[in-house]
Amino acid sequence: MELALLVVVGAVLLGVTLQRTSGMGTGLVLSPTLVLAIGPVAGILLTNMTTVVSAVFLTFAVRADIDWGRYARIAPAVVLGSVPAALLVHSVGSGWLEVIIGSVLLASLAATPLLHRLGEVPVLPAGLVAGLLGGFLNTAVGVAAAAMLAYAQVTRWEQKAFAATLQPIFLTMGLTSVATKVLVGAAGQGQPPPWPLILAAIGSVPLGVLLGGAVARRVPARAARRVAVVVVLLGATATLVRGLGQVLGAPVP
Repeated sequence: MELALLVVVGAVLLGVTLQRTSGMGTGLVLSPTLVLAIGPVAGILLTNMTTVVSAVFLTFAVRADIDWGRYARIAPAVVLGSVPAALLVHSVGSGWLEVIIGSVLLASLAATPLLHRLGEVPVLPAGLVAGLLGGFLNTAVGVAAAAMLAYAQVTRWEQKAFAATLQPIFLTMGLTSVATKVLVGAAGQGQPPPWPLILAAIGSVPLGVLLGGAVARRVPARAARRVAVVVVLLGATATLVRGLGQVLGAPVP
């Protein structure tokens, strides 16, 4: 338990710091890390819960730059995307769920460099698609960054407003993910997150916000994203390998 506590606290501090610096990072870092530490269902659920808390703090911190009009175009579709993902989590075994999580995270990383080639799309339909896909991904794998980056690219969204508006969007996604999992019974699949880990994750968020505020004044957003990519690459690969081992009948420690 002591090692798990250290892993959770370290992951939260790094993720929230990166999110304060570049607009995203909490889910990117926590999802693969917590899946490896406590399992796919409990790991993603704790990721969703921590994302809610971090988004509350960060929404307050960047409230002056939030584009509430853009938020309103995305948020309603999040619920529609979250429901089928919660049903998927409820019905799929842990091995296959780890394969899905690892594969989706790696596919998201692979697709990110291609986003700059996307043509411009009207804001309203792009927001609907981003909300649906983001809600699904956030509930299933704890990370909606790829969907939101694609939306920002095709609508030519300026970085400062994008990073700020992501915070209430992530708050909505986190709340929706937890609620839909509870309603369909997916939150109780397997072993739920232990209370000490929940308290450690949530309690580390304010410190991560303070660290992130200091780092954001000194570190470019692009550098912060590169750190997040490295963490996701390592964690997603390990998650995929372990999931394949379970599916093939040879669990990987």
